[in-house]
Order: sequence, then C-alpha cells, then structure tokens
Amino acid sequence: MPSIAHVGYGYWGKNIARNLAELGHLKAVVDPNPAAAEKAAEALGVTAASLDEVLAAPDIDGVSIASPAEMHFAHAAAALEAGKHVFVEKPLALKTADAEKLCALAEEKERILMVGHLLQYHPIYVKLREMVKKGELGRVLYAYSNRMSLGKFRTEENVLWSFAPHDLSMLLGLFDEEPSHVSAQGNVSFTEGVADMVTAQMHFPGGGSAHVQTCWMHPFKEQRLTVIGEKAMLVFEDSHPVWEEKLRLYRHGFDRSGSVPVPKKAEVEYVQVDRAEPLKNECQHFADCIANNGTPTTDGEEGLRVLRVLAKAEAALQENLAHQKFVGSEQ
Repeated sequence: MPSIAHVGYGYWGKNIARNLAELGHLKAVVDPNPAAAEKAAEALGVTAASLDEVLAAPDIDGVSIASPAEMHFAHAAAALEAGKHVFVEKPLALKTADAEKLCALAEEKERILMVGHLLQYHPIYVKLREMVKKGELGRVLYAYSNRMSLGKFRTEENVLWSFAPHDLSMLLGLFDEEPSHVSAQGNVSFTEGVADMVTAQMHFPGGGSAHVQTCWMHPFKEQRLTVIGEKAMLVFEDSHPVWEEKLRLYRHGFDRSGSVPVPKKAEVEYVQVDRAEPLKNECQHFADCIANNGTPTTDGEEGLRVLRVLAKAEAALQENLAHQKFVGSEQ
C-alpha cells in the first residue's frame, strides 16, 4: 500500500490529509507551523515531519501538496527531484513555464504528477462526461459553467484564479481539445487590481464554444455546468441540495427541416448516480496510480492545459481592465 506524506495543513489541506488517513495511506504531515503539524499528526495517528525529512524518507512513496499556490512549483519540484510521486492541489503552478518544467521533470524521473482538479473525480461529472462521450447529446454545441457565491474574498489572487480552474478542467475534458481563442472581461469592485467578477469565453477548433462565469459577490451559491448538444442537454448543478436531482437530462432537440430551427421540448429526466465523496475518490486515484504505475485523469499535462487557458484569460482580462477606472467602495 503506497505511503503518502501531506504538505500544508490549512483550509483545504486538512481535508486531503483526513481522506488520505481514512484510506490508510497517510504517513506524515508537514506544515510550516510545527505546533499545527504536531496537533494534526496526533489527531490522524501519523508522524509530524519537516519537508526535508519526508523527501529523504525511503518509506514514503508520494507527497500531496496543498501549500500556498506560490509554493506549489518549489515544493513539487523538490519532491520530484527526490524521486517521490506528487499530487499538487490546483493550480499546478502560477506560471506556465514552471508547469512545463514540472511536467518535464516528472517524465525525466519517471514519477507520477497529478493535479487536484477535484470535480473530475465527482461521480456526477464522471457520469455526465460518459454520457457526452457516448454521444447521448449528439454534437456538443455549447457549454458553460457558473461558479458564484458570496465570499470568500481574496487579495492575493482574483476570482478567476480562485474559482475557475475546476470549471476549465471540466470544460476541457468535455471538448477534448484546447481552445483556439480565449477572451475575458471582469470588474474590480473592492480591492484595486483584484477582479471580483470574471467571465471567460473559449472557442474550440471543432466548432464548439464555452464560457465560465465566476463571482464572489453573488447573492447565493451557484455551481452549475450546462452542456448543450444537438440532440439533448445536461445540467450538473452541484449546489442543488438534493443529490438525486443534481444531474438533469433534457431531451430537447431542434427541428431543422424548415428555414428556421424549431425547438422540440421534452420533460426533465433525473439521472441517478451513486453517491461518493469526490475528494476521497481523488485521493484513492492518486494512491492507485502509484501502486499500478497509472496515468492520472488529471495528470501534469492536463494541469498545464488548464494553466495555459488561465494565462490567456488573465491576459485578456487585464487588457480590458486597463480601460476601466477603479472607484472602490465606501467604508
């Protein structure tokens, strides 16, 4: 059974560590705060260690990393150099050049590099993608993903980088190609230079298109992926409170026998999917890939593709923001 050390016991890292422990794979916990590491290790029944100790330990096969995003590249590179398999929470790195280096290093060292795009391991997204690939929707014409809520506001990164990676990962997984064109617009309302609302558009070589809308000043939580095909449409609403109604199929079609397409409407169908915790699936997938020398669904190359789209969207966003005046808000 693969042994994994976890680096970064913060807001999200503690959930990764918990799942690895429950699966029996967690060997050690690393955190810059020694007291926090000791407390976490005691609660999870493992050892508190430094990063150097973990990288030097021959009985540790892999390292999961949930340190601050600016540390992802350095920590992942050090782990790969030490011969460890690596799981990195999104984003893989902050620069595409650094992500490319990590992919090359993983190939050179013959180690697994996996990125934490959690929703790729959500059983409902897995079912949705399976239905799309089987052609149940016909040719995919358009897809969009909304990820909006009230807070948590950040100052170190904008809402595009905070919210969009998961959505971009899902959309790229559906179209199976990188976009030929990326654009983005947004708005800065509270912290100068930090966009609170961003919409990014993508057009694909195969003719499809998509957009992602992100916002952390939205009146309610909305996490919805909609896929529109020629024969049917699917909606995955992760923010819906009822599991059995999270995935909806609409067999709407289009009558194109005349000069103008006419919609052919159908009643909604609820697609049933067995419950499972996405994060537990993701952690087990990493361990399985180590054990079987497998290629992760979200490997380094997949993370790099997402990062390339993020970088293009960020460049377009900044170009548009340059024409806007920041007014700020009253205290």
